[in-house]
Formats: sequence, structure tokens, C-alpha cells
Amino acid sequence: MTKKCVIIGSGLGGLSSGVILAKNGYDVTVLEKHFQIGGCLQCFCRDGVKFETGMHFIGSADKGQTMDAMFKYLEIDRDVELSRLDETGYDVVSFAGKRYRFANGRYNFIKQMLEYFPDSEDDLNAYCDIIDKVSAASSLHSLQHTQTDEAINNEYLLRSIDDVLNETIHNDELRNVLVGNLPLYAAEKGKTSFSTHAFVADFYNKSAFRIVGGSDLIAKSLAHTIERYGGKVITRQNVVKIECDDSHAVAVVTDDATRYDADVFISDLHPARTIELTDSPLLRNAYRKRIKTLPNTVGCFTVYIKFKDKVQHYMNSNFYGYAGKSPWDCEKYSDNDWPKGYLYMHFCDTANHEYAKSGLIISYMQYDDVVKWEGTSVGHRGQDYEQFKKLKTEKLIASVEKEFPCLRDSIESYYTSTPLTYRDYTGTEAGGMYGIARDITLGPAARVHHRTKIPNLLLTGQNVNSHGILGVLVGTVVTCGELISSEEIIRQMTESTKI
Repeated sequence: MTKKCVIIGSGLGGLSSGVILAKNGYDVTVLEKHFQIGGCLQCFCRDGVKFETGMHFIGSADKGQTMDAMFKYLEIDRDVELSRLDETGYDVVSFAGKRYRFANGRYNFIKQMLEYFPDSEDDLNAYCDIIDKVSAASSLHSLQHTQTDEAINNEYLLRSIDDVLNETIHNDELRNVLVGNLPLYAAEKGKTSFSTHAFVADFYNKSAFRIVGGSDLIAKSLAHTIERYGGKVITRQNVVKIECDDSHAVAVVTDDATRYDADVFISDLHPARTIELTDSPLLRNAYRKRIKTLPNTVGCFTVYIKFKDKVQHYMNSNFYGYAGKSPWDCEKYSDNDWPKGYLYMHFCDTANHEYAKSGLIISYMQYDDVVKWEGTSVGHRGQDYEQFKKLKTEKLIASVEKEFPCLRDSIESYYTSTPLTYRDYTGTEAGGMYGIARDITLGPAARVHHRTKIPNLLLTGQNVNSHGILGVLVGTVVTCGELISSEEIIRQMTESTKI
């Protein structure tokens, strides 16, 4: 008898879980409250151009690499074209105008860094050795189902990024450069584990790409694959209750009173939202309180730019600019010194184009900055909110113009978003960029397990395992591994690369 699975939420975690289970014989139904699927993969169009909202580039997608294997297994490679970022500088980090380029590949990365730090070859090799060791120790991140090295996994899960770098790298400037792209995971000094940094560094250093035409193509591809295997992805279905008996979840109910019965339920919502929907004594008050009080990552303010026609040359790198000499603590700011840092990039509309049609600038923004408008909805927040965004936009553009003096003259129009916008469109708690913060100072209490005390209710998405496309997909394997086994999923992925 075919088992039924209902998945709440159509973010990357929900859709990829749906594909894996549908390919393994489950009758899958994905329910999405909005009219558009994708969560942080969503895009939007304004004035004839398309903008990505959350996922802007990927790594390790060359043939035989981790993301290439995952894309083939999830059948995303059928529908999505990739555009390679500059291999000599896929990331560019600037401190007060002094620039550093990150090159792909260990050899080229070290060679490039030695141009800036000629006396640090031993330190750079030691750093890369640790990155390789941490990445290889996780069978899921390497997709090699071998015996994992728990000692390595545990050590670098419990040690902060700055702790390990202080021990390994003796040059202060180099230490700051190596974490210059920390907005990719909203790292905090003394709180974010080195393993998080290691996985991200390894992921992008192997190869780096943009999605031609936008990240929503990944969501659409996953939905089509679910449907090819007999599943359904249904929008405008807002789940308001997860019904349970004394021992299991039995159904979900939407706000139009539609009921979906199933054998297994997977939630791609923020864990705090999931437990709010679930009335079961199996979820104890201590668990509910812990989930509700977990810290979330900082939010962001984004300026989405439409460029004048054939004026702005396409920038095939991601640019991280900082006002000072360190990327740390940019989330701690005042009105006077915001923004302390930003990420500036262009969108890849078509492969091999000369000019950019659109781009964005992202900087950290605390939810407290916009909490006064918390009870409002998109498009109805008032004139004072619009004035707030305009002032922030002017500050952010002025900051970027210090590095790119002609930027303002290249802009035809722009649009903005705050943590409130992100909250309303993606469902992230308080508009946090990456969901729950993995604060090592909180110990195991900071991590959310994919299993709940309700045996047939599982969790997936960026709040489980880790965030980012790789972190979410690894988490998907872990979640679906409860129903199929991680070993079997990895075996299937490996087989898919041979086709």
C-alpha cells in the first residue's frame, strides 16, 4: 500500500523532500500558503526585470562535485542552466577600499592570497587542511557514505570560527579576509561554529555559479519533478492546524477547512510556526518554550536595482564591501554608522551577456528597526515606512559608490525590502536571513532536530542542519533518511551521476 506524505511549505527543503519521497514511491502532496512556490527561492518581476530574493549563487556544481550530483538526482539539471562566476575572483572582499580576490581551487586560492600575504603560506596551507578535513569528515556533505570522523565533526561544531582562525592564522588582516564573505551565513564572533564556515568555504571554493534566469527556476523544476512522479504541489493552501491523536499526527487542515490525511507529515515551516499549529501532549512545554526562544539570524535591507540599458557592465563576481578593516560585528550598528558592510552583485538574466539589467545591494538590518510597523502588510505600511526605506537606500547607495563611483548614474529605478518584507514573503521568523542562529554558546539547545516527539511529524528546511542550498539539501537527506535511509539516498544519488 502506497504511503501518503503531506509536506507543509514549498521552500527548498519541502520541495526537495517531496522529490526524494515521490521517487521512492510515496504519494506526495506539498501545500503552499502563497500563490508562488519556493520560499527563499522566490523571484519577483518589476518594470520588466526579474529579481532574486534569497538564493543568489551556488557552489560545487562542476561535474562530479556535490551539487552536481544533487542536481542530477533531483532532476534539476534538466531545467536549470548555470553561469560560472569568475574563477580568478568569484568573491571580492574590500576593507576600506583595499580589495582581495578569492580564486576557485585550493592551489589557485592560496596562490592568489600569497600575492597579498607573501609570508603566510604555511598558515594558508594549514587553514585549507582544516577545511578539507572538516568537509571530508561529513559523509553527507561529501556524498561519500563512509565512516564519518565524529571527533573532527564534534571539535569544529563546538569551536567558533574566530577561535580556530586565531589559532591557525597569525596575520590579523588575513584572518579578516578569510571570513570576508561571512554575510553568506550571518556569522557572529564567538557564536558561529567553524564547521559552518568550513562547509561554506569548501562549497564555493570548488566552483561557483549563478542561476541563469533566476533561482525560482529551481523551485519550478522540483515541483515539475514531483508531479512527474505522481505527486501534487498546491498553492493557496494555508495550513492552520496539524491534527494529532494520542500518538501520531493524522491530518492537516487549511484555512478553507480542507483536510489532508496522511501517514507522514513534513514541515518546511519555521519550527516555532510548526509547534503553534500542533496541539499534542507529545510536544512538551519545555520543548515548545525552547523552540520559541531560540535566537534567529539577523535580517537584511535590500535595494533591488534596475540598470539603464547597456550602461552597467555585468560583474561576474560577488562584492563584499566594508567601511572598516573587519567583517565582524556589522550586525551591531547605530543610525550613524549603518551600513558597516554590504554585499553587491548583479543578476544573471542570460548566459554570456555583456551588460547587467539588474542587481542588488544587501546589508544587515535588525528587526527592531522595523518593529513599529510589525502589524502592517506589504504595500500598506504608511508614508513614514516609505521615508525610512528611502533614507536607508540613499545611505546604502552612497556607501557602495565609494567603490563604484558611477553606480548612481547607472540606476534607472530601484525597489527595496526590509526584514518585514522578507518575513511576509518567505515566512522566516522576524525576517531573519537564515532562520535560527546556531549559537555554540547555547550548546545542544541551539540546534533543532529533524525528528519531533510526534513520530510521523518531521522537520526540514534551513532551520534543520544548516542553511544555504547545500545545508538545506543535506538536511533533506537527513529528514528523508528517517523514511528511506540516508545510505539508500546517497546510493541513488551516486547512481544518478552515472546516467
